[in-house]
Amino acid sequence: MCGRFVQIIDVELFVKRFGVKKPAEIRVQDNFNVSPGELAYVITHDKPDQLQVFQFGLTPHWAKKPMYLINARSEGDFNKENDVNYAGELGISQKPAFRTAIKSRRCLVIAQGYFEGPEKERLSKPFHIYKNDQEVFTFAGIWDTWADNTTGEVVHSFSIITTVANEITKQIGHHRSPVILEKKDEKKWLDETLPLQDVLSLLKPYTRDDFQADPVSIRVKDPKNKDRDLLIPVDHDSTTQYNSIVKKELKLVGMGRNRRKEDPLGRQGKLF
Repeated sequence: MCGRFVQIIDVELFVKRFGVKKPAEIRVQDNFNVSPGELAYVITHDKPDQLQVFQFGLTPHWAKKPMYLINARSEGDFNKENDVNYAGELGISQKPAFRTAIKSRRCLVIAQGYFEGPEKERLSKPFHIYKNDQEVFTFAGIWDTWADNTTGEVVHSFSIITTVANEITKQIGHHRSPVILEKKDEKKWLDETLPLQDVLSLLKPYTRDDFQADPVSIRVKDPKNKDRDLLIPVDHDSTTQYNSIVKKELKLVGMGRNRRKEDPLGRQGKLF
């Protein structure tokens, strides 16, 4: 699953990267731990030139009360064993909560990173996963609009679509991964006229080797923690990791390119 992600608000970058208009006001702030129920910027198929603020955790339009469906399995009820080599039917279009959205309510979820942990420990042993060049990327998202009949409140919300583990989530021992779109496929994802079969063909694990993972503090497990220090690498084997002790050399082999660098988020060390 993908239940936490990083969204650093850089409007000028978003305008240049996605070809959107500069919003009249900034409605959300930097969030280094976007959690279910919180607001984030997305770009939808019907307004591809705008940044819109939606709630993380989809509530289908037909629901009687608010729901927080943060992830939508691309396989639906199939592949319950999460076989990484699964090549069968994708059942997302058969699920009542997602079948309309996958056909006609798709969105790009903007991110600079996300958090995941091993299948058993989950966020008790978290890793921050991000691009080697710290560039923004997008998750394949779906959205819906729900109206509260008692109050009249209208809620726009989204889910992140997941698939089987990609190379980097396999390295940390997790059985799923979010669908990360290649830049060339982002406009295609927003194309409402795209045949469903072509839409489903985009729901696959990310295969490029331009992501890496840093072990980070268990503080990320608490959604109240939102600060930049959540991205500081730590030693999961250290009893003092709760104080964000920086791990100088990361040796998680296979999670990215071998190079030494200092990045704008303040992380230093040898990154693998």
